[in-house]
Amino acid sequence: MGLIGKLVAATEFKAGGDVFHDLFKQRPQHISTASPDKVQGCDLHEGEFGKVGSIISWRYTHDGKERTAKQVIQNIDEEKKLMEFKMLEGDLMEKYKAFLITFHAENKGDIELITWTLEYEMLSDDVEHPISLLSYFIDVTKDIETHHIGK
Repeated sequence: MGLIGKLVAATEFKAGGDVFHDLFKQRPQHISTASPDKVQGCDLHEGEFGKVGSIISWRYTHDGKERTAKQVIQNIDEEKKLMEFKMLEGDLMEKYKAFLITFHAENKGDIELITWTLEYEMLSDDVEHPISLLSYFIDVTKDIETHHIGK
């Protein structure tokens, strides 16, 4: 029973890793402007945006369904342009015992990559690996890139 999994995907990001990191850290409520069909909002519950230990919640659409996610910002590494979000409540927690979402930006030569990592523990072995969610994060990343380059 392999209930623990990890998925990783990286995608090129032409708008710059700083732009991406700063958006998620300081202004996550603005992501809905760049990707309105996928992200409907981000609210602060506790603490402040961009601070470890702060609790935020998302309203988003995935696989054609409106969903919610409540997360604590578990780690921020400015040097690696990395953030970790640990799931507390929401739709994912109906299928997973634990769920950690991490992204970081890195340079590969003159290309900037955004890498998403999903680490999770499924509640049972009939739960699917969250491959469509990983693809969702890549799509949101592309929407943010298009939004910023289009400005």
